[in-house]
Amino acid sequence: MKRWRVSHWPIRYKFVSLLLISMIVPALCLGSLVGWTVDRIIERQVNENTLQLISQVNQTLEFYANNMQNATYLIAFNPQMKAFLDRRAPRNDYEMRQFLQGITTLYPEIAGILVVNEYGDYISNEMYSRSSAPLTKEWWYREAVKNKGIFKMLGHPIGRNVISHAHYTSAEVVSAVRAIMDPETQKVKGVVLVDLKLRVIAEATKNIRLGKWGYLLVMDEQGKSIYTPSRSTVTAVPLRWIKGNSGAFSKNINGQHVQFIYQSSPFTNWTTIGVFPSDESALEVKEIHFYIVSFIFFVCFIAIGASYYLSFSLSRPISQLTAFMKKAQAGDLTVRYHGERTDEIGMLGRSFNHMLDQMQRFISLAEWQERQRWEAELRGLQAQIKPHFLYNTLDTIQWMARKKGADDVAELVGTLAKLFRIGLSKGKDMILLAEEVEHIKSYLRIQEVRYKDKLDYTFDIPEYLQQFYVLKLLLQPIVENAIYHGIKQRKGPGHIWIQAREHKGVMYIRVKDDGVGMSRERLEELRKSLDIDFTSGDQEGRMRKVKGYGMMNVQARLQLTFGPSYRLHIDSEEGKGTTVTIVHPIITHLP
Repeated sequence: MKRWRVSHWPIRYKFVSLLLISMIVPALCLGSLVGWTVDRIIERQVNENTLQLISQVNQTLEFYANNMQNATYLIAFNPQMKAFLDRRAPRNDYEMRQFLQGITTLYPEIAGILVVNEYGDYISNEMYSRSSAPLTKEWWYREAVKNKGIFKMLGHPIGRNVISHAHYTSAEVVSAVRAIMDPETQKVKGVVLVDLKLRVIAEATKNIRLGKWGYLLVMDEQGKSIYTPSRSTVTAVPLRWIKGNSGAFSKNINGQHVQFIYQSSPFTNWTTIGVFPSDESALEVKEIHFYIVSFIFFVCFIAIGASYYLSFSLSRPISQLTAFMKKAQAGDLTVRYHGERTDEIGMLGRSFNHMLDQMQRFISLAEWQERQRWEAELRGLQAQIKPHFLYNTLDTIQWMARKKGADDVAELVGTLAKLFRIGLSKGKDMILLAEEVEHIKSYLRIQEVRYKDKLDYTFDIPEYLQQFYVLKLLLQPIVENAIYHGIKQRKGPGHIWIQAREHKGVMYIRVKDDGVGMSRERLEELRKSLDIDFTSGDQEGRMRKVKGYGMMNVQARLQLTFGPSYRLHIDSEEGKGTTVTIVHPIITHLP
């Protein structure tokens, strides 16, 4: 039974079995998935195209509604109409009818206009009252008053006491109303009734074809039909089916699956609905399914024969690589893959060779970095006078100078002894910033004796930063450069500012002088000499060939100890001075 476990099969058998399973089973799943995807894509495209057509129809309907609204504004601003609404004399009914006739000429889609004032008087170019009952009691008049001057589409004017000279039936027009308000008192002065010809809605929708027998219908916000084509199979859509301003749904009506797509117009409050059969694309989808499944099975048939050939061509080099890896695992890093294949196995073999090369390189690099770190530290320590007996001897000289009354000599010797003590720091690599500051102060006191009034300096280091640890001998090479290459070369006294700041967990220590500075060429040369990746082993020789060896030593110790992000930044302007910024991590305690 153990022999029949899959884990014990040769790789060529596994590969053949994998190809057979991974081609035939996914072929069936892929066919179903592609069929479902194609069905969804076709459905989505049909819905999007239908929604675009509906949107165009809505824009046309809104255009006609906007024209009706504009007509009500023209009427409200006409002086004759204002006199009529206010029941003021004189007025000319003939001119007012001519004015209304002009509006219907300007907007031919308007079937008629009727203006009624608050007293029940009316005037129109095409319409008149059926009886003597006051029109102010009509439902459309009350609806206009209720909307307080806002234009409103009403739908078909069923049951109103108004008739047209052109004998339009209520099914042939759509009415809209707007109350005319007194701008000062906000009192209704009258109502404008406008009838829109239904044929313009029919013309906007009749050329829209949705499938073989699909069509568009328009209904108002109460679910009443505004326009339904004569060939329609669905004449009404319940409001409970409409959710939101736009959307799609499907229903089974009379045994047929019907798709509905709708979009509402916020201006007219009408909803345009597209109705069409949802199974018209079924034949195209089935044809696509047939071709896809046929192609996949054909590919599977070809893959069965090719799998035997491929399994042998893959299993052999993999076995070779396995043997090489076992040798590398045993510690033989000199083993290499030899082959000219350009496929994935060839790439894997070359990657294997590259990995071994990198491992050897990293081992060598680690050894070199450790050696460089200690050499840099040794060079830093060698830059100072190291022997313990030297500062012990200086203590003796200081004592003898004080005994003989040479206090200035004693002070200078004492400062020099303190400089050497901090420089040695009992062999420690890291010291407190306070100790480093004390060390550089001792160095500056010694330089003050030499340069007299030519040298001045200022420390601006917060007390809390002095309790953090920094690399030993960090500031002296930089301050020394500021004195010898900056202050010493200028005319008159010079000043050195040493300050430290913390920002986002990093300490920035700046040494600034107002010396002679340096030219842009010299600055770029110095920056280029410092732009060395001290963490890689190919730069060891360059450190001994560049200028500014003291700062190079600081740069090397920073990067070898903390990484390439911590370094020196130099800015200088000829005649104005130089600023060196040390980027150092915040270290609160030593391990």
